[in-house]
Amino acid sequence: MAALPASADAPRPVPPPLAAGDGPDRLEGKSEDRSSSSNAESLDRLLPPVGAGRSPRKRTTSQCKSEPPLLRTSKRTIYTAGRPPWYNEHGTQSKEAFAIGLGGGSASGKTTVARMIIEALDVPWVVLLSMDSFYKVLTRQQQEQAAHNNFNFDHPDAFDFDLIISTLKKLKQGKSVKVPIYDFTTHSRKKDWKTLYGANVIIFEGIMAFADKTLLELLDMKIFVDTDSDIRLVRRLRRDISERGRDIEGVIKQYNKFVKPAFDQYIQPTMRVADIVVPRGSGNTVAIDLIVQHVHSQLEERKLRWDLAALASAHQCHPLPRTLSVLKSTPQVRGMHTIIRDRETSRDEFIFYSKRLMRLLIEHALSFLPFQDCVVQTPQGQDYSGKCYAGKQITGVSILRAGETMEPALRAVCKDVRIGTILIQTNQFTGEPELHYLRLPKDISDDHVILMDCTVSTGAAAMMAVRVLLDHDVPEDKIFLLSLLMAEMGVHSVAYAFPRVRIITTAVDKRINDLFRIIPGIGNFGDRYFGTDAVPDGSDEEEGGSAG
Repeated sequence: MAALPASADAPRPVPPPLAAGDGPDRLEGKSEDRSSSSNAESLDRLLPPVGAGRSPRKRTTSQCKSEPPLLRTSKRTIYTAGRPPWYNEHGTQSKEAFAIGLGGGSASGKTTVARMIIEALDVPWVVLLSMDSFYKVLTRQQQEQAAHNNFNFDHPDAFDFDLIISTLKKLKQGKSVKVPIYDFTTHSRKKDWKTLYGANVIIFEGIMAFADKTLLELLDMKIFVDTDSDIRLVRRLRRDISERGRDIEGVIKQYNKFVKPAFDQYIQPTMRVADIVVPRGSGNTVAIDLIVQHVHSQLEERKLRWDLAALASAHQCHPLPRTLSVLKSTPQVRGMHTIIRDRETSRDEFIFYSKRLMRLLIEHALSFLPFQDCVVQTPQGQDYSGKCYAGKQITGVSILRAGETMEPALRAVCKDVRIGTILIQTNQFTGEPELHYLRLPKDISDDHVILMDCTVSTGAAAMMAVRVLLDHDVPEDKIFLLSLLMAEMGVHSVAYAFPRVRIITTAVDKRINDLFRIIPGIGNFGDRYFGTDAVPDGSDEEEGGSAG
């Protein structure tokens, strides 16, 4: 365990009133003291002085439902709701995400330290997981105790450690998780849970972050935020009086009855298991800089790159997989391909014949859905032995932007079909696919999912999209990947990574060029369909934006 310097002269941000948000300070008490605001103002001068060199930062975390799950810095946008991390040519995650644990007393500044680390790390994908989300659901008797400030929220038994551990395990594996939303007014979990995704870095903060042995094993780095008890008490007083309408006597009574004893018995002893102790919390910018340097070195060791060369060579000379189904190349289908592949074809004709092919492709794909025998009665009163769809529902998911052009064809043949969207773009500097937007219907795990992209070259975007669906518990054999045109490389890559995904297309071209474009190909489908100008390499769908 290393104690980092206090850095008394270092500039520091404004300690926010909701610095930690832990324990019984979440209780919403009613106050009869109408002068609470003036009391709060008088407490301001008790807080540490604010350095003039740094402006206050807004609190932005993935746990806040009213704010978007991102944090904008001068260099980039950090997605704090996470995303599936990089996967190799086998569709698997090579290494787990880096998990940081932040422990410390109530109002010690853990959330502020976490935000400062996120900003300084400057990595695109971060998850901030708060222990406050995992309070147990109280019984009626316990709720009555909580309403009178007589329930101890600072005891280990107040937290659902089993749910915390299972959630953190899934996040480290890159899987999506559902996190409860705790209502501190009613002391119960809300009906709706929020979804988070795995990321490069996971920061888990809470007063009992180091109180469970199994949980400790999941943390790659453990940081204890050590803030003076007087400062923590002043922060609690200011917060509870100004934002929760309580009187000073009630806050101090609660602090002495639960918060301080819990810190002495359960929280302070966990300091010995920490790798790093940060004196003075968020004011210690030197300590935070050292933490960031260490995390950067760990991330460098774990760095994963989407190796397109490996994808290209992994399956050369292999026969096409059995999970591939190609629409029969009738003279009609061949004629339409001739038209849309012709560089001289007008945009109107390109759209018209692309839509015709899409309709045929969708109809062909539906034949692979499960059907069961059924008997109906005709208007003539006779029985007819037929077939009916054996699944629950069909959902279409388009990979933006080209994939959305297939949605009208799907809607035309599937009544009341649900639609989801995924935006995957290629990073121009690293060549890696990045998930930038995701909107999926609820309970998609029960559906057969038709995943749509107009062209698939390397298979990188398709593999990431399939991975997203799997992380949402969609069974692999219920996923159907549809594309107007695919390269053999993309077919092999997807089929090797996900052997039970059905791949359906109207044609397969054998080669891709050095820029990973399909040869002879269609060209940039999105530009030709939407009438947009050609964009630089690596920034649009098949030939860049969705990385094929």
